[in-house]
Amino acid sequence: MDSTDSGSTIVRPPPYLYSAIVSRPSPYIYSAIVSRRRSCYGLLCHLVLLSSLTDLVGSHLFAALSKSPIMGNLFCCIQVDQSTVAIKERFGKFDEVLQPGCHCLPWFLGSQLAGHLTLRVQQLDVKCETKTKDNVFVNVVASIQYRALANKASDAYYKLSNTRNQIQAYVFDVIRASVPRLNLDDVFEQKNDIARAVEDELEKAMSAYGFEIVQTLIIDIEPDEHVKRAMNEINAAARLRVAANEKAEAEKIIQIKRAEGEAESKYLAGLGIARQRQAIVDGLRDSVLGFSENVPGTTAKDVLDMVLVTQYFDTMKEIGAASKSSAVFIPHGPGAIRDVASQIREGLLQASAVN
Repeated sequence: MDSTDSGSTIVRPPPYLYSAIVSRPSPYIYSAIVSRRRSCYGLLCHLVLLSSLTDLVGSHLFAALSKSPIMGNLFCCIQVDQSTVAIKERFGKFDEVLQPGCHCLPWFLGSQLAGHLTLRVQQLDVKCETKTKDNVFVNVVASIQYRALANKASDAYYKLSNTRNQIQAYVFDVIRASVPRLNLDDVFEQKNDIARAVEDELEKAMSAYGFEIVQTLIIDIEPDEHVKRAMNEINAAARLRVAANEKAEAEKIIQIKRAEGEAESKYLAGLGIARQRQAIVDGLRDSVLGFSENVPGTTAKDVLDMVLVTQYFDTMKEIGAASKSSAVFIPHGPGAIRDVASQIREGLLQASAVN
C-alpha cells in the first residue's frame, strides 16, 4: 500500500502475485484482451460500411431530389439528363432553356422548373383508312420519326399541347387527299411518293412549332380481306393461263418436230424404195435380155410373165413365213397375176397414147 501527494492510497498486489500475473497471464485476462480487440475491429468495419451507405444514399437521394421540380426548388439545384433540356421559368414567365448537367435554381428569387423536353428521335405509327380511285377501301399505316429542335425548345414546349395528335391530323389529311386519286395497284407502286408528300406537309407545319421530321415511311398498305382474296385469285388464274399457254406451245413444238421427223423419214424411205425398184428394174431388164438371147423363140413378154409369177410366189412365201401377218392378197390365183399384168400394160399404153 502506497500513499500519493494528494493523500489517496494505492493498493498494490504482493510482489509474488504481481510477478505471477505478469509472467503468466490468466486465460480469462487473455480472452478479455482478444475480445476487446475484436470488438474494436468490428466497430471499425461498421463505421466504414455506414459511411459508404451514407454516400450511396446521399448521391441517389440528390439525383432523385434534383429531378423533382418541388424538391429541386427546395434544394435550389436540379439535374438535367443527357439528350434532354429543361425549361426554367421566373415568376411564371419563360426564362431560359437549361442544357444537360447540374444547375442552380434559386427558388427564393422566383426561379422554378417548368418541365423537361426530350431531344431523342420519337416514332409515331398512324393507321389511316381511305378509299382508292377504283372504290377499294384500304388501311394505310405511316410511320413518322420526329424530334424536338434544341434551338427551338421553348416553341416545342409551349406552342403545342399534344404533339402526337397534331402530327396524326396532318397525316390523315395528306393521305386522304393523295390516295383517292390513285387506283389500288398504283397505291402500291407509288407509296414512296405518298410518303414524300406526307413528309413535306409535316415539315412545313411542324417546323413552326420547333419540331423536325426526320423520316416518313409508308410501312403497310392493307386492302379489305375480300379484295385481297380476289386479287390472289386473279393472280393465280393469270399464272395458270400462262402455264397452259407455255404447255400448249411445248406440245406444239413436239408435234411439229415429230411431223418433221416423220416427213424426213418417209422421204428417205421413198428414196430407198425408188433406188430398190430401180435396181430391180435394171436386174429384170438384164435378165430379160439375157434370157431372150440364150433361148431362141422366146419373147420379152414371155420372160416378163415368168418373172412376175416368180415374184408372186416369193411374196406369198414371205407372207406365209410371218407368224402375225395382216396382209391380204386379192386375188391370189396365178391367172390373176396375168390379168394384173395386162391391166398395167394397157394403162401404160393408154397413157402413152394420150401423151
